[in-house]
Amino acid sequence: MTAARVGVFGLLGSGNLGNDGSLEAVLGYLRAEHPEAVVDALCGGPEVVAARYGIPATRLHWYRGEYRTASRAGAIAGKGLGKLVDAVRTAAWVRRHDVVIVPGMGVLEATLPLRPWGFPYSLFLLCASGRLLRTRVALVGVGADAISDRPTRALVRGAARLAAYRSYRDALSRDAMRAMGVDTSRDEVYPDLAFALPTPAASAPSGPPGPVCVGVMDFHGGNDDRARAEEIHRRYLDGTTRFVRALVADGRPVRLLTGDACDAAVVAAILDAVDSPLVTAAEAASLADLMKETAAADAVVATRYHNLVCALKAGTPTLALSYAAKSDALMESMGLGAYCHPAREVDADRLLEQFRSLEGRSAELRRTLAERNLAATRQLGDQFTALTAALFPAADHVHTLREAS
Repeated sequence: MTAARVGVFGLLGSGNLGNDGSLEAVLGYLRAEHPEAVVDALCGGPEVVAARYGIPATRLHWYRGEYRTASRAGAIAGKGLGKLVDAVRTAAWVRRHDVVIVPGMGVLEATLPLRPWGFPYSLFLLCASGRLLRTRVALVGVGADAISDRPTRALVRGAARLAAYRSYRDALSRDAMRAMGVDTSRDEVYPDLAFALPTPAASAPSGPPGPVCVGVMDFHGGNDDRARAEEIHRRYLDGTTRFVRALVADGRPVRLLTGDACDAAVVAAILDAVDSPLVTAAEAASLADLMKETAAADAVVATRYHNLVCALKAGTPTLALSYAAKSDALMESMGLGAYCHPAREVDADRLLEQFRSLEGRSAELRRTLAERNLAATRQLGDQFTALTAALFPAADHVHTLREAS
């Protein structure tokens, strides 16, 4: 049997730990179930992906200034030319593969600021190339949400329709794609891919109140909030800082977590404002590092979606500073739906009340999380079985014969 040529695609290796964690989960699946597959990537940070995961990687965009604001004529021309070059480059890359996997990530949403000619255009090029060149493109465990901007919605909807396989990380995502005109009758919902990663040993709290992890984010609202982005950011930062200061006043050690390189500025601002030896910053380079941090905490309060995933998977009672419906859906699915607080309107006093309620139910919530995590592991096993049947039918046939014998 000829080895399958598998490509992975996305904003991988670009500083977002959640994106890279989704890639790690898919690579784990491929190495366990399809060790003969030849894997490479088309991604945002090829040097990081090649060094960290040991696979060849190609830069997603021809124009290196793709994500910088273009104000001069030369930069505008470079971006415009880059769009044309990327259409050819993407098609040439897709053509070399039997299968292309987009591993998780919120590729079908615009809950954070996003321009249509950025990643939505790249995703459309990928899926259109796959359909034209008969390469199966799979959107695996992805996030989606309703998109109001018409050009962005058109590109995202077109990409989803052209994909050969789709699955979602929550029912909210599937419903959003159905509302945008995509036939989702054959699409399934499974837990986020990061729930397939190894779980660190949890340290049950003992003795006096222990450390609290606070996951922060360089949050300025979503795609529809550009006019008041700075106001939203200031309210988020002020409320989060007040909450950290209240924890310190209670004598609690606080560990600040991030999920993207851009979050470092928020960490620096909180450290400067609180100025206490009880507040320290973690230097996490992966979701595994984040899980270790959250497993060692008594409780977690976090904003970024994959900070929440890590804390919940580690089995630690968690409170979400929710910036999108996906966070609320995740918390509800894990039995902690009551512990969500709006990131756009952080009220430190109310947040402290919710936090104390969370800690008061710690033992009960840890049991709930243990049960939900077992269910998530089983469901992701089903996801990978379905993925093999959809993308590797020959391998699935061999597996079925082995099971029968």
